[in-house]
Amino acid sequence: MSLLEIRDLRVVYPNGLEALKSVSLTAEAGEVIAIVGRSGAGKSTLLRCINGLQSPTSGSIRLEGRELTTLTTRELQAVRRRIGFVWQEFNLVDRLPVITNVLCGRLGHAGEGPSLLGYFDRSHREIALRNLERVNLLERADQRADRLSGGEKQRISIARAITQEPTLILADEPVASLDPELAWQVMEDLARVAREDRLLALINIHQVALAKHFVDRVIGIARGSVVFDGPIKDFDDAAMTRVYRFDKPAIPAHPIEMEEALHER
Repeated sequence: MSLLEIRDLRVVYPNGLEALKSVSLTAEAGEVIAIVGRSGAGKSTLLRCINGLQSPTSGSIRLEGRELTTLTTRELQAVRRRIGFVWQEFNLVDRLPVITNVLCGRLGHAGEGPSLLGYFDRSHREIALRNLERVNLLERADQRADRLSGGEKQRISIARAITQEPTLILADEPVASLDPELAWQVMEDLARVAREDRLLALINIHQVALAKHFVDRVIGIARGSVVFDGPIKDFDDAAMTRVYRFDKPAIPAHPIEMEEALHER
C-alpha cells in the first residue's frame, strides 16, 4: 500500500470548467516530487483536493490507506494534522514572534483549551525550537515575523509545517515570489527535512530547472490530466513539450489559478 493513492480524480466547477479530468497517481514516504505545468493546468486544484480544501466531483484519494473523500468535517480536521502545507504567501501572523508562528503547527496536538489560550508546554516548544534550528533560523525565534525577509518567512513556514509531525507536505509554489538565491535555499531546506523525516513532499513549482536539483520525480499536468510521471532524469525536452506546449494557454479553472495566470502574463 502506497502512502498516497489517487484514482480517477475529477473536479468540475459549477460554471462547467473541468479543472481535473481523470488524475491517478501513487506516491511513497520519502519521495520529493515536483508537480509542474502551465498556470491553470490544475496543479493547485490537485493539492487543494488532497488537503480537503476542494471537494472532488468524483474519484478517490487515500492517505495511509484512509479514504479522504468520504470523511466528515471532524474526521477531515484530524487527518489534516498529518498534512503540512507550505503556502506561496507564507501565511504567517506578522505581529507575532517567530516561535509562536511555528508553534501553530502544534495546534492539533496541544488540545483545544491550551492552544486557544496560546499555551504550549515545554515538549511542544522543544519540537518547535528544534525545527527552527533545522532551517537555520533558531536565532530568529523571538523576533516578530514581519521583520524577516521573504526567504526567511518561507523557511519559517517550512518549520511550522514539519512541527505538525506530518506524513505528507504539500507546497504550493513555495518559491514563486523569491529571488534565485533565496529560492535555492528554500528548496534545499524543504527537500532536506522531507528526506530526513521520511515525509512525502508534493511541490507545485514553475521553476523546472531549479526543481531538477532537489526532487526525485516529476508529475507533469496539462489541462487537468497527467501527461508525464517519472524520475527527474527522464524529464527531457520531449516531456517538457508534452507538459507546456499548447496552441492556446490553459483556462484557469479556479480563482487561485486565475490569479497565478494573471501574474504569469
